[in-house]
Amino acid sequence: MCFSATADTAAGLLVTAVGADALRRAHRPADRALGSVPVVLGAHLLVEAVVWHGLTGTVAASTGRLAMWIYLAIAVVVLPVLVPLAVRAVEPDPGRRRAMARLGAAGAGLAAIYLFGLVDGPVDVRIEGRHLAYQLGMSHGGVLAAVYAVVTCTPLLLSSERRIVAFGLANLLAVGLLTWLQSSALTSLWCAWAAVTSVAIATHLRRQQTGPEVRMHAA
Repeated sequence: MCFSATADTAAGLLVTAVGADALRRAHRPADRALGSVPVVLGAHLLVEAVVWHGLTGTVAASTGRLAMWIYLAIAVVVLPVLVPLAVRAVEPDPGRRRAMARLGAAGAGLAAIYLFGLVDGPVDVRIEGRHLAYQLGMSHGGVLAAVYAVVTCTPLLLSSERRIVAFGLANLLAVGLLTWLQSSALTSLWCAWAAVTSVAIATHLRRQQTGPEVRMHAA
């Protein structure tokens, strides 16, 4: 993913459609909060497709810059808050819920730091090989990235649901691998990987909704 505008568009449409279907089947507000995660991540890829088009001249450069700001705002301001709170909403265990709430508070603090960095700048994006490299002019970027990984992956690993844990584990491993391979690729490629693996959340919600019906037929 993220190897071209076409790849972003195809993956974004697929993940958004799968997430929207799961969200449509979710009746509880808690399930809808979790179901919004794949929808947001799928839309995130579609926004990055516009960033690609802006850099290659397919659309106006100003449109591409606007898409870059939206992409980064979702990546570093929305997701650190959305992920822990959405997972907490469906978690039945009180102890795990408290831990997720603390991670959500840490995510909110991190989001505030990143928001200040986005406003203060400089912020830029360029094509680097087969991915986009986003540049945020912030000090202690490595520490912030580590905190980001903790607040976006740990709540998933604390979940009582195996599919949600699998989603978190896949993304945590991807963070480590991408940081080791090429840190400039982290924002773009990790978000793409997270979008694709978020299908696990959509699958969980679909099965959760069809479960009672299946049991009723089996009875």
